[in-house]
Amino acid sequence: MVNILVTGGAGFIGSHLCDSLIASDHKVVAVDNLSLGRESNLQQLAGNPAFEFAIGDVLDTDWLESLLARGQFDVVFHMAANSDIARSHGDPSVDLNNTFTTTFAVLEAMRKHRIGQLVFASTSAIYGEVAGPVREGFGPLKPISHYGAAKLASEAFISSYAANYEIQSWVTRFPNVVGPRATHGAVYDFVHKLRRSPNRLEVLGDGTQEKPYLSVFDLIAAILLVWRTTTDPVNVYNVGASTRSKVSDIARIVVEEGPTPAEIAYTGGDRGWIGDVPKFEYDISAIKSLGWSPTITSDEAIRLAARAIWAESE
Repeated sequence: MVNILVTGGAGFIGSHLCDSLIASDHKVVAVDNLSLGRESNLQQLAGNPAFEFAIGDVLDTDWLESLLARGQFDVVFHMAANSDIARSHGDPSVDLNNTFTTTFAVLEAMRKHRIGQLVFASTSAIYGEVAGPVREGFGPLKPISHYGAAKLASEAFISSYAANYEIQSWVTRFPNVVGPRATHGAVYDFVHKLRRSPNRLEVLGDGTQEKPYLSVFDLIAAILLVWRTTTDPVNVYNVGASTRSKVSDIARIVVEEGPTPAEIAYTGGDRGWIGDVPKFEYDISAIKSLGWSPTITSDEAIRLAARAIWAESE
């Protein structure tokens, strides 16, 4: 049994990660400030003696260090971040604080308490707007969102802490992730727009934006495989679907899975917001070499997510 801390543990991805870690017979403490996470995402783990949930903010360094001092953790899975890219365009400090400074705070606490393993949730947004398929060694990296910049800065500090303080690290760069318990993203937004206006779905952009969408269950399997099987001081892997979906396909699928037909109206332009990368494609040959592949296509992941989110929104 490994003693694990999960930051952002009540969030979309973090809560699914907690489920898998508990199912693998680890001991887990999940922490979340509930700014994006939901306590209900962890209700299935309530009462499990191997699981604990603590409400708190990792930016409160005294609170975080107190938690680490009593926890005797072997590894930290750092999932906490601002995951709403569009939000920080109007307020860049959102990503400075919630995406980068959270990472620095976690690294510092780990250094002080001699915790030797970090698993970090990074993103395709670090690459910026580039022609794919993009491999892990691509550069120079020029993110176009504050979120991508904050994740890239986080990766840089993770690398320096690995070299200076022997904190072995696993960095997985996520694509767009979909599934039950989502709190944002195109599928989530479309479902909730249709709940408010059942006959018309407004879609930002022209619908041609095209990216890989990965099931959260495939993502969790990839994260855990990388952590369990790779042994470098810093291990970096792209994780993504083998196929891509257009925004127009997402809109169509969400409408098909909903209760009534709806008109789809596009606002125009090649992207949804400033900082949005309209087209992206990963090279995932590195993680495939470890034996992982997505179990479903991008469109299939979107359809299953749409069904779940429609059900959750009732």
